[in-house]
Amino acid sequence: MTKILVTGADGFIGSHLTEALVRLGHEVRAFTLYNSFGSTGWLDGCGLDVAGQFEVFSGDIRDSYGVRSAVKGCDIVCHLASLIGIPYSYYSPESYIDTNVRGTLNVLQAARDFELQRVIHTSTSEVYGTAQFVPITEEHPLRGQSPYSASKIAADQIAYSFFSSFNTPVVTVRPFNTYGPRQSLRAVIPTIITQLLKGDELLRLGGTNTTRDFSHVSDTVDGFIAATFHSSGEGEVFNLGSGFEISILETADLIGRLLGRTPRLYYDKKRSRPSGSEVERLFSCNLKALETFNWRPRYSGRAGFESGLSDTIEWFSIAENLKRYQMGAYQI
Repeated sequence: MTKILVTGADGFIGSHLTEALVRLGHEVRAFTLYNSFGSTGWLDGCGLDVAGQFEVFSGDIRDSYGVRSAVKGCDIVCHLASLIGIPYSYYSPESYIDTNVRGTLNVLQAARDFELQRVIHTSTSEVYGTAQFVPITEEHPLRGQSPYSASKIAADQIAYSFFSSFNTPVVTVRPFNTYGPRQSLRAVIPTIITQLLKGDELLRLGGTNTTRDFSHVSDTVDGFIAATFHSSGEGEVFNLGSGFEISILETADLIGRLLGRTPRLYYDKKRSRPSGSEVERLFSCNLKALETFNWRPRYSGRAGFESGLSDTIEWFSIAENLKRYQMGAYQI
């Protein structure tokens, strides 16, 4: 049994990863953001087979002392804690530097001091910017088109610097656009689903011609687990994407069809990014993760994407889940 610290365990991907690690029999310490309500985010409603089977550490990734306390006694860190909303990074860029860059530094320094076996650092496909070639391999140039993506590029480079300078066993995984149960309304798929479930006549979206490589959260979690327990990959970056490209317009039409709706689109300017900041195209090459970790997405291709959307719609259609969302609201 390995003791694993998951930072950002209260979030979308982090909560799914925490559950999966517990079910595999590992001892898990879930690092959640301190709040006065005692909430552990999405872990408040985790599976009954998981509830009470992991340790909760409430703190702030920006606090180096707290991070050291959380890391102490662990063997591995899966570092997912991050500010991720791109529109909010336009309003509060300094908070992204503090959380994404300084937070990553805190984790790496603690991991180095306590000589951890492995650190899984979470990147994002946004660091590539608009694709200069497709499919996007790990050798694609990095381009920070938003303060968010710039902060993640910096965090990625700090992670690599600890590997190259101190032999800290860091592996960087780079998820593409993960979707699925528990995702917030800052993402386009939950935005579309909840508006249609609400019965809105108009589907309010920003730009719809951009393309994305959507990856189901269970595939992303499988990728994290494969990277965590494999002996190879230190100092390297691995794309975790489905290898399937689809436009936002096609995605909206597909979700509408699955819900038996024909949405009428309304262009909502406030939901669009500044023109120079919009990433127009993302389409992953996931061959490196396959060859190194034997990881492959189960929800691949159009059929896999449709199946993943059906699962996601089913989850959002449960009244108890839907109550946690401000349906129709635009959230940055």
